[in-house]
Amino acid sequence: MPKQLKILVEKFNLHYGTFQALKNIDLDVREREITALIGPSGCGKSTFLRSLNRLNDLIDSVRCEGKIVIDNQEIYSKNCDVVRLRKKVGMVFQKPNPFPKTIYENVAYGPRIHRVKERKKLDMIVEKSLREAALWDEVKDDLNRSALRLSGGQQQRLCIARVLAVEPEVLLMDEPTSALDPIATQKIEDLIRSLKNKLTIVIVTHNMQQAARVSDATAFFLLGEVVEIGSTGMLFTKPKDRRTEDYITGKFG
Repeated sequence: MPKQLKILVEKFNLHYGTFQALKNIDLDVREREITALIGPSGCGKSTFLRSLNRLNDLIDSVRCEGKIVIDNQEIYSKNCDVVRLRKKVGMVFQKPNPFPKTIYENVAYGPRIHRVKERKKLDMIVEKSLREAALWDEVKDDLNRSALRLSGGQQQRLCIARVLAVEPEVLLMDEPTSALDPIATQKIEDLIRSLKNKLTIVIVTHNMQQAARVSDATAFFLLGEVVEIGSTGMLFTKPKDRRTEDYITGKFG
C-alpha cells in the first residue's frame, strides 16, 4: 500500500535577485520515507532543501513562485505561521553547530522556547531525544558537560537530538556527514534509517553511495532543475535520462 503524500511541490521557482536558482521544480515526498537529493555542487539542492522550511526567507534578495504544500498547507501562503512551520520541519546542517551551552541545555533549548518550563518534563524530553539520536548512552553521566567538548560525530547527533526535542514531522538534512569520519558517518546513517519509522526525511548528499544506502527515493538535480526522480533502486540501476546516467557513472560532477 503506497504511503501518503507528505510534501507536494509544483512549478516552484526561486530567484536570488536576477539569478534563477530553481526552475519549475515538481517533486513529491512520501510520508515516513527518506528522499535523497543528489547532483553536482551549485545545482540547487541545498537551496531547495531550505525552501521546505522557508529558511531562504532570511535572504533579502530571494523571490519565490509556485507551490509547496506540506500536509495540505501551502507554506508560502500569507496565513502560514513560519515559526510553527519550522517546528514541524526541522533542519540539520552540514557542519555540526551545537550552542556553546551544556549538552542538556542544547536539547532543552527548543522545548523552552515553546514554553515547556517544568524541569521534570524537560528531563524526560532531553532523555527521549538523546535516546532517539543514539547519543544517550555516551553522555547520560555528563549532561552538564559543554557540548563543544563532544567529538564531531557526537555533536552532529546532538544537533539531531536538539531538532527531535520539538517533535518535528519532517527532518531536513543538508550533507549531515560530509564533515565526519567513516565511523561517525555510519552511526548517522544508522540513525537516519531508524528515524524513518516516525519522520519524513529529506537529505542532500554528494555521496551517491550514501544515497543508495539510506534512501527510498532519489531526485537528481542539475542546473536548478529536477532532471529525474524515482525509487532509489530504479534511478541508480535504470535511469531514464541520459544526464542522470552520466552523473551516476562519473562522467561529470
